[in-house]
Amino acid sequence: MRRRPPRTHPAVRGFDRAADAYERGRPDYPAAAVAHLGWVLHLGPGRTVVDLGAGTGKFTRSLAPLGAARVAVEPTAGMREVFERAVPDVPVVDGTAESIPLPDGFADALVCAQAFHWFRPRPALREIRRVLRRGGGLGIVWNTRDDSVAWSRTLSEIMERYRRAARHGRERTSRRYRTGVLLPAFEDRGLGFGPLHHRSFRHVQEGTREMFVERVLSVSMVAILPEEKRRAVANEVRAVLDHDPNTRGRRRIRLPYRTDVYWTTAR
Repeated sequence: MRRRPPRTHPAVRGFDRAADAYERGRPDYPAAAVAHLGWVLHLGPGRTVVDLGAGTGKFTRSLAPLGAARVAVEPTAGMREVFERAVPDVPVVDGTAESIPLPDGFADALVCAQAFHWFRPRPALREIRRVLRRGGGLGIVWNTRDDSVAWSRTLSEIMERYRRAARHGRERTSRRYRTGVLLPAFEDRGLGFGPLHHRSFRHVQEGTREMFVERVLSVSMVAILPEEKRRAVANEVRAVLDHDPNTRGRRRIRLPYRTDVYWTTAR
């Protein structure tokens, strides 16, 4: 069992400050996607699943209907604090994907939602393989906004502006954020995994305009900004929602998403 996790990406510290905004502003996950993952990973009573990079426990909660025992791993204290309030019946431990504080062969499955792009893929996959039992499964999930919707595209442009600024300021955002850059690691059969499979699901996030403001504030590169700049970002998002014809004056807003589910099996 490994005791001290390595340092996380510098931008991850933003999640310490933005944990409450993350909990309020991030979408949940479609039940069909969770059920599919439960089926392909053989999750159910008597099985153990680890949620890696669990954040505030949004995906951990979605796994409850499957009936498997759940354990969460999360490296940031602010996220763990919110997790413990939101999911008091599931243990959450301090660790990273590259140094998981669990014994060899502990889990029947390991999942990570909205997190794998923060990992160093090959070291993480070696460590995940260590924690999995032979024949265990790995599931990776991402929610992606549908930027064919004009106001969503504008919010993406706001967030991308701060990612670019962070890169120019030498606080580099890894290009691994783009999921396609991650997937070649799974072609290395020496890491102990079989072929990677994929399926997409439709999803919708519905909520108040302030929920979508918090969605933007929960992005790591916005969360690490000084408070004055964070307020400016919040006001910019409110202005978008106040003026776009699809959001102006509406008490509840709906935003379509695509949920991508990837899975593989440990050899």
